[in-house]
Amino acid sequence: MKVSVIGAGNVGATVAICVAQKEIVNEVVILDIKEGISEGKGLDMWESAPITGFNTRVKGVTNDYAATADSDVVVITSGLPRKPGMSRDDLIGINAGIVKSVTENVIKYSPNAKIVIVSNPVDVMTYCAYLTAKVDSSKVIGMAGVLDVARYKAFLAEELNVSPKDIQALLLGGHGDTMVPLPRYTSIAGIPVTQLVSKERLDAIVERTKVGGGEIVKLEGTSAWYAPGAAAAEMVEAIITDAKRIMPVCALVNGEYGLKGMYVGVPAILGKDGIDKIIEIEMNEEEQKMLEASAAAVKTVMDVLDGMNLFA
Repeated sequence: MKVSVIGAGNVGATVAICVAQKEIVNEVVILDIKEGISEGKGLDMWESAPITGFNTRVKGVTNDYAATADSDVVVITSGLPRKPGMSRDDLIGINAGIVKSVTENVIKYSPNAKIVIVSNPVDVMTYCAYLTAKVDSSKVIGMAGVLDVARYKAFLAEELNVSPKDIQALLLGGHGDTMVPLPRYTSIAGIPVTQLVSKERLDAIVERTKVGGGEIVKLEGTSAWYAPGAAAAEMVEAIITDAKRIMPVCALVNGEYGLKGMYVGVPAILGKDGIDKIIEIEMNEEEQKMLEASAAAVKTVMDVLDGMNLFA
């Protein structure tokens, strides 16, 4: 089995090494357009195998999509970060062109691959890949909720001084400021979080989660990569091993939660075919309103992409 990662930047490289260390596939291929970058990182990772103890072969290539042929899963991390003076529409236009081109090449060589999108803005880039790939939407999935939930769990574990392994949580909606927190569905070893954390502290943790990426940018001057890379790798593992894990992912909804024809964060079962099923949970009125507001914000961005007529 094979996994390919498109984009050898910090996130892509983290995805590659995390997948390799899980030993769930025979080969990981890293592809980048910059000469030597992916080859160097791939070689460095492979040389770590005798030390950390994995057998997965890691190979880097420069713009050679033939090397990715017959991949079971392809993770797309390609794209540019937003720069000073660049509008949201500018970023969407640039990254949509990149994701469209990458997806065309991915489908050409791996028509049956499941595609995991990490490129930002992730909701609209997943939609872009879906329109390009022309495959069932269950095979094109965005990575957002897994990362957001991981941050939420990390902050709760810090607050309570407990293991993050014992925390179960769920977030819905768009990635970032408009995400929909669901404290009612958050528990620590089965104990409702509301019994252990005050509303004031829980609200503060939720707000910190919403701007989790921005907090790291302020500290480092660049986007996060360890947690996003690990989150994408966890999705890859669920697909490759047909684990049937329930994860919050960016998926195309067609009536679920009263939403239709858009990519947004929802809980779904991941297996060998991608998304087996989107799970609809019970929402109270306040939660439903928050989800609808989040979906409206995502739809605004999707409308920008639609207006570019890239898929006419």
